[in-house]
Amino acid sequence: MAIILFDDNASQTLLPLTFTRPVANLRIGILTIAEKWAKHLNTYYSYHTRPYLQVKYPQVVADENIFINGAFCPDEFLVEAIAKLKNGQALKYNGQLVAVKLNADEATAFTPDLDFGSTIDYDRTPLYLKYPEDIFRKNDIELRKDFKLLTNGRTSAIISETNTIIGTDFFAEEDATAECSTFNTKNGPIYLGKNSDVWEGAHIRGAFALCNDSQVKMGAKIYGATTIGPFCRVGGEINNSIIWGYSSKGHEGYLGNSVMGEWCNIGADTNNSNLKNNYAEVKLWDYTTKHFRKTGLQFCGLIMADHAKCAINTMFNTGTVVGVSANVFGAGFPHNYVPDFSWGGAGGFEIYTLKKMFETTALVYSRRENRPFDKTEQDILEHVFELTAQYRNARLK
Repeated sequence: MAIILFDDNASQTLLPLTFTRPVANLRIGILTIAEKWAKHLNTYYSYHTRPYLQVKYPQVVADENIFINGAFCPDEFLVEAIAKLKNGQALKYNGQLVAVKLNADEATAFTPDLDFGSTIDYDRTPLYLKYPEDIFRKNDIELRKDFKLLTNGRTSAIISETNTIIGTDFFAEEDATAECSTFNTKNGPIYLGKNSDVWEGAHIRGAFALCNDSQVKMGAKIYGATTIGPFCRVGGEINNSIIWGYSSKGHEGYLGNSVMGEWCNIGADTNNSNLKNNYAEVKLWDYTTKHFRKTGLQFCGLIMADHAKCAINTMFNTGTVVGVSANVFGAGFPHNYVPDFSWGGAGGFEIYTLKKMFETTALVYSRRENRPFDKTEQDILEHVFELTAQYRNARLK
């Protein structure tokens, strides 16, 4: 049995975060959505995604296959409903395809828009992602679910007695280290991944996850519900934010109600606003409508896509979207939407050319022994550069 995570319209409504990955590769809680399904169903996974991503995220077909909508997060009830599917049966929620079971021949012809003859309606309310802000908004729920999934029946590794642990929902994987820090689990669990490190004087409140090979620097103040993905380094003040991996927010400054992609860097003393001065509802740039969309949220900070970076003392206004490979610098507040592959700040932007971007990215990747900046990565970014020209040209005129 193979799990194949497919993209539907969420791949568009979750932009710019999904320009560079399938929807199921999004991290929420501790794990990516794909990793959650693999653990629940105890099998490997692959992706059915857009053609330009399929080389990096290939589809693997078996004799029996379950196609699962990558925007849906598993829980015991949804897992049970999918496990009961017979070949050719589809599970739908409010008319939206959630899952379908297909043999090898049927799998090769799959698209989410196919008309499946046998359909079962799912009558519970699943957790799924539609917009970028859903990731931080629903992170607390997924953190608690993933914590139970990863730690059930296991015993935490022992960490240094110089730390103060308040409450009982604390778990450290082997080789996780921490010194002279406080971990308060009264409001949610705290998870430290393999080879993670919390430096002296950090104060952390749950729910919180520090994934493998990541570091929290001295004196950091972190509030739930926050996830720091693998191979990251963070410091300063962070609240209800998700940083996916290979990214750094290593200095003082505030990050709140935000999502940061992979290979991002936040300059020293950078801050984002997550609450408007008039306490009004926050709007976010929407790629599908090419307008700002009401979020229904009073607290909403920064959405930063993969490879984006900002210089020291950058100030992001409430509800700012920064596109793939944007490079932000200079005094003042940049616009609430910074187009993909743009270079500049409040004084204006120009196009960040692929040649310059590739030169920088090659240097960034060279600092990581396990992640080459190869032709596959370059081809994806080149395709995203072309896809986003319409948005960039409209904003940079």
